[in-house]
Amino acid sequence: MTIKFGLIGGGVMGETLLSRLIARKIYQPSDVLVSEPQISRQGFLEDQYGVKVTADNRLVFTPTTEVVFLAVKPQVFSALAQEFADVIATDSKPLDSKPLVISILAGVTLNQLEAAFPHLPVIRAMPNTPATVGAGMTAICPGAYTKANHHETAKRLFSAVGEVVEVSENLMDAVTGLSGSGPAYVALLVEALADGGVAAGLPRAIANQLALQTVLGTAKLLHETKIHPAELKDRVTSPGGTTIAGVAQLERAGFRSALIEAVKAATIRSQELGK
Repeated sequence: MTIKFGLIGGGVMGETLLSRLIARKIYQPSDVLVSEPQISRQGFLEDQYGVKVTADNRLVFTPTTEVVFLAVKPQVFSALAQEFADVIATDSKPLDSKPLVISILAGVTLNQLEAAFPHLPVIRAMPNTPATVGAGMTAICPGAYTKANHHETAKRLFSAVGEVVEVSENLMDAVTGLSGSGPAYVALLVEALADGGVAAGLPRAIANQLALQTVLGTAKLLHETKIHPAELKDRVTSPGGTTIAGVAQLERAGFRSALIEAVKAATIRSQELGK
């Protein structure tokens, strides 16, 4: 069989990428092999997307494989590396034809990846959960053997689930603290806005709808117009009006400082977990 894309791990994030790659025809189902240990999950992926499935991780390395995508839990990385040791050691293909290894394993460094996949091009990536609806944010950092074509491949794949930026590895913990953990902060913001609406007398369902659409619409407005958030805030705050009264209360409560400290705390925790 001819395999171009090997996916190790058919969980939520793995399936998210797989579904978008096939929908956008970046890969045909016949080009894909998914390695997944759960029998029920294998059957679902095979039926849903028409891809080949296996329980043997080593089978994703074929003479035609272009990308090996790691989407498993970080705790199983050591066992995974041992599985691949013999396969990689006996691979005599020149560097230019070796597959690109892309990892979304949190906390697994480029040094660890390159030790497990010697002389292979490796890219470490950190996507976030909005990728499941095609609105994700992914940061990537390349390893020592990656070239321009590998960068473009990774950007093309992750662009299928949102936007992509390239950063140096020493910034990956900060990426985790901001965009990796950020959806939780935004979810708290939406929940708090809705609770405020209820406290002000709105029915819960309407308060939820107002809060969610306000956050969604504001993000879209900032994204499409490229204006600075401070400029949008100034446009909404009229002298002596309702908005400036609310903003003043947020300032008294340390709203901005709390978000800044949340990103810093998550960054520090990511650094600790990486050790």
